[in-house]
Amino acid sequence: MTPKVQESPPITALLRPFQRFQRLETAGGILLIACTGIALFWANSPWADTYEHLLHIPLTAKAGDFEISKSLLHWINDALMAIFFFVVGLEIKRELLVGELASPSKALLPACAAIGGMAGPALIFAAINWNGDGIGGWGIPMATDIAFAIGVLSLLGKRVPLGLKVFLTALAIVDDIGAVLVIAVFYTEDLSTTALGFAGGFLALMIATNLLGVRKPLIYLLLGICLWIAFLKSGVHATVAGVLGAFAIPASLRINEQKFLNTSRSNLEQFEHADRAGKSISNNETKQAAVHHLEQACENVQPPLLRIEHALVPWVVYFIMPIFALANAGISVKGDFLDALREPVAVGIGLGLIFGNQIGIFLATWLCVRLGLSTLPAGCTWRHIYGAACLAGIGFTMSLFIANLAFDADAQLPISKVGILTGSFIAAIIGLLVLRFAAAPAPRMSQSADERNDHDIHFPP
Repeated sequence: MTPKVQESPPITALLRPFQRFQRLETAGGILLIACTGIALFWANSPWADTYEHLLHIPLTAKAGDFEISKSLLHWINDALMAIFFFVVGLEIKRELLVGELASPSKALLPACAAIGGMAGPALIFAAINWNGDGIGGWGIPMATDIAFAIGVLSLLGKRVPLGLKVFLTALAIVDDIGAVLVIAVFYTEDLSTTALGFAGGFLALMIATNLLGVRKPLIYLLLGICLWIAFLKSGVHATVAGVLGAFAIPASLRINEQKFLNTSRSNLEQFEHADRAGKSISNNETKQAAVHHLEQACENVQPPLLRIEHALVPWVVYFIMPIFALANAGISVKGDFLDALREPVAVGIGLGLIFGNQIGIFLATWLCVRLGLSTLPAGCTWRHIYGAACLAGIGFTMSLFIANLAFDADAQLPISKVGILTGSFIAAIIGLLVLRFAAAPAPRMSQSADERNDHDIHFPP
């Protein structure tokens, strides 16, 4: 007797609202905003002491004589954010191989824009804080929070040309490369050459494993954990291990697309013709073998880089970044908030995020196009570029991360957070308004009347 197939298990109905939410382009941004709001409320509520106490609970991982003991906040910033930077590294490698950074002609415009977007904010901050106690925070306004920036961009729907989204994404990826270099070079503590030697050995082992053709993610996971521990003990911030480890992940296919198609068709035909009376897949070895071979073919046609990235992105977007925001965005906005806004560090960060990116990105892009080195993205006007430059001023999670490295437990840390939250919020509003009144892309001739009317819906639900 053929087993009954349960078409829709009860859990499906329970998960459906969450699945609908996850499909929203802005879902990650909504969670970030929600966790930021919770952190701000909690840090300014009568239960503020519990917020600080929770973040400083010590957690210890121990194996024999080896021990890592850190507070919950440090585990979030050093361990969870290493996974975030690992995904960033995977995205960078993919873009360098087959994406917008794969050729000099494609990469030049966003690369120039990103350089301008890093130099402008840093110069503004340095000019305001020169010879001051907070000069070490010059790297804070350089960062762009791509999740927030793209989330705000998606609110505008079809008014925003696809080329602008691609441009802003590529810009943010180059910006991430710059941020990693800044962290590794300028925000590194005392170095342990022994631990660095172990880190280099583990990285070399990961690369050798790749070259030998090993494609099992578990092997890279174990080596990656060892690499992270070595960096943690070396003095170089452990998140750098995430980016370097990502570059060792295989990006090649084991079978080409044509072989995948042929194999898939053959196994599907084998599955179809193996149907015998009274034999379901549960007790039909031929069907089981066909499904197994089809599963292997699907695995072999996807590079491990893509499989790992697709598996980790939901965890990063819906767990790691919201948890990071919850742990780091809790600042007091009581009587001293306005006083903090007047501090040179907060002023430098705020003006760097708001104006540094506008000036730096727009000027670098204009020069690149004016000199004939590149052209504007498809469908984009200079107003679109200016709006994207404003949105790049949303530093938020990346800026908060660098602020923790720059000031640690220093009195400047809460002041820097005031500047980050204020500057990011204002940059988002300005960018949204600029792009809201920019000309929408012209509809294609092949579009239906209903599709063309969609351009009138500027803020889709």
